[in-house]
Amino acid sequence: MSSVTRFAPSPTGPLHLGHAFSALTAFARADAAGGVMLLRIEDLDRSRARPEWEALIAEDLAWLGLTWPRPVMRQSERSGAYDDALARLWEAGLLYPCTCSRRDIEAAAGAPQEGAPLLGPDGLIYPGTCRADAAGPVPPGGALRLNMRNAVEDLGQIRFSETGRAPLGTVSVAPETLIEGIGDVVLRRRDGAAAYHLAVVVDDAAQGITEVVRGEDLFEATAIHVVLQHLLGLATPAYHHHRLIRDEHGKRLAKRDDARALSTLRAEGWTPLDVRRAVGL
Repeated sequence: MSSVTRFAPSPTGPLHLGHAFSALTAFARADAAGGVMLLRIEDLDRSRARPEWEALIAEDLAWLGLTWPRPVMRQSERSGAYDDALARLWEAGLLYPCTCSRRDIEAAAGAPQEGAPLLGPDGLIYPGTCRADAAGPVPPGGALRLNMRNAVEDLGQIRFSETGRAPLGTVSVAPETLIEGIGDVVLRRRDGAAAYHLAVVVDDAAQGITEVVRGEDLFEATAIHVVLQHLLGLATPAYHHHRLIRDEHGKRLAKRDDARALSTLRAEGWTPLDVRRAVGL
């Protein structure tokens, strides 16, 4: 099977050098294997997504010399696929509604069990306040969480192939780590939209992604995605978690770093080769 990678930005601001490094890495890995890089627009945050940012994404990538098949996938057009996945998980008894606010979770985390970790890939680990066996049809709105204990009950060790950061090769994650170190993650947000963990798994499968190329900050979240792949009967791709591009103070670049936006650098006379040199390619 030829390699299929993807670059999946959110159209909520300009691409910066960190995005360029990720896109160039994904494209190069697919091209070296005779494959293709797909572009996916992760625009579930409708309050911040803007068509002008999406247009600029395409302009920046083309300027870098990258190509991708059209049309592109947009998450805002895939609510039906996410609803179907949620319905399957609900029917399997793996989801429950949650009404907790961030403040509720922070208050509960103020008195954790002795030795219990406080932080996971999504920040504070949910204390299980609303956890219950849900029945009836899927609620039409509100947050839904994955009951991680039920989800991993019959899965055993979670494994995936890592080709980027150490440890390379097969990575194994114990069920106890998922339950205690990650917890019951949100799969549908309070506004009714699919959460990142669910959407990315469903979309990667729909696009036939064979290797997920993304920043090492998402390494710890990969076990969540592999769990969901098992639960939904989806293939598990390989994962390539690359280094992050940081500023002179060692801080990870963000979209607010306009001075490092590709469009700004282009206006200042930078070339695509300058970008490659700046990110160490």
